[in-house]
Amino acid sequence: MRALVFAEPPIDIGRDDAAREAAKELSKPAYGQAGDNIVSRIIGKVMDWIGDLLGNLTGQTPDGHAGLLMLLGLIALIAVVVLWRAGVLRTTRGIKGQTVFETGRPRSASEYRAQAEGEAASGDYTAAVRSRFRACVAELTERTVLDERPGRTAYEAVADAGRVVPALREPLQPAALMFTEVVYGNRPGTAERYARVVAADEAARHVSTRQLVQE
Repeated sequence: MRALVFAEPPIDIGRDDAAREAAKELSKPAYGQAGDNIVSRIIGKVMDWIGDLLGNLTGQTPDGHAGLLMLLGLIALIAVVVLWRAGVLRTTRGIKGQTVFETGRPRSASEYRAQAEGEAASGDYTAAVRSRFRACVAELTERTVLDERPGRTAYEAVADAGRVVPALREPLQPAALMFTEVVYGNRPGTAERYARVVAADEAARHVSTRQLVQE
């Protein structure tokens, strides 16, 4: 059997050095970037870093097993941290219990809408998603699609509006999901997510009140 020959001599990585390397890797800007493909980017970065370590790690004291276990532990820790920061491991349990409006009397739909447009123009899509969905629900209330009921959640707004005007379910459902993920699920607001909420708000603005009177 041919013996394996390594291109580089074995190196020792102590516990403190390994921890510093992990901290250095996690501090890179790539891990803080937001977007729909954040998980795939993070996984790619982690795999590149792991590949570099494995390319250099050819032996550890006393027989290589200690260093390998340390490396595997760091990999597991990094995976948990980056997936948590990406929002994958954050539970959405209990999100449906969160209300659309904050405590107190909500503002008018036009006020929420103007606020959302200003936030979107400044690039704050997280705040824009929140304000625009509130504009949508306030619009539906003003147009009597929804009744005045405090403590209504985003999903309840979809269900209630959909019973009155079934055509509203399709635009409202993704908007409610965007709202709960961004506001209560710690997901980042993006231009794409904001656009889904804008579409729902536009549907609310153009709903036929004549149809409501007939019903």
